[in-house]
Amino acid sequence: MTTWFITGVSKGFGRQVALEALRKGDRVIATARNIQSLDYLKDAGESRALCLTFDVTKPSQIHEAVSTALQKFGDIDILLNNAGIGYFAAVEESDEAEYRRMMEINLFGLAAVTKAILPHMRERRTGTIMNVSSVGGVRSFPSVGRYTASKFAVEGLSEALGLEVQPLGIRVILIEPSAFATDWAGKSAKEVKPEDIIADYDQTAGDQRRSFRAAVGKEAGDPAKAAQVIVSVAHERNPPQRLPLGNYAYDGLLEKMESVKVDIAPREALSRSADRK
Repeated sequence: MTTWFITGVSKGFGRQVALEALRKGDRVIATARNIQSLDYLKDAGESRALCLTFDVTKPSQIHEAVSTALQKFGDIDILLNNAGIGYFAAVEESDEAEYRRMMEINLFGLAAVTKAILPHMRERRTGTIMNVSSVGGVRSFPSVGRYTASKFAVEGLSEALGLEVQPLGIRVILIEPSAFATDWAGKSAKEVKPEDIIADYDQTAGDQRRSFRAAVGKEAGDPAKAAQVIVSVAHERNPPQRLPLGNYAYDGLLEKMESVKVDIAPREALSRSADRK
């Protein structure tokens, strides 16, 4: 029986993937900072679900949770690093404390959970690590420069990790959603303080920030459908390195690749001239 370890299961992708995995007959270790937010699993009477509480920014709590999970189920087959938060502000408007808090959760927390589970996967020579990135992990947008910086970092970390663990039978998959109704742009995301708003950015970062907020709950992406895709791909024998979710994510990745090509091609000879002869 396949066992999942999922962070950030109180809502959004984490919640939907946990429910879908259970529907498919898998076991789920569901984690969140607030254990009461996982009551929906207890209320469902799921004997195949283990609910644990920890903060991804606290290594001692992570290790305790992983140890408890292994004692309960014996193995962890799939790690879904889903916990994360957003932040809306132009790069210059951004509050340093908020940015560092976001990086602690989106990047360092993800890395800490991964590091805690990797020894178990290495010992078994099998496992799948799924890291929730974003279309914003490949291309950026006004008002979310700091957020996308955290996701660009997740992409780089995941690519390197994938190369390191591939010979050990471990797979790493980047999940790259576009806009989904997960409350990413809702209460869980903070934004620039009114006193820090810079008028010069109103038509770029300001417009984008207002657009994100106005779209909350009306995003094109369906988290339940995304969960079905994630669970299906997690069980594939040869999964992809990247899994864009949503039309905008898929098209956005292709557009980014093409825009890079268009940008660098006119100076190909100049770029190549920098090498030693």
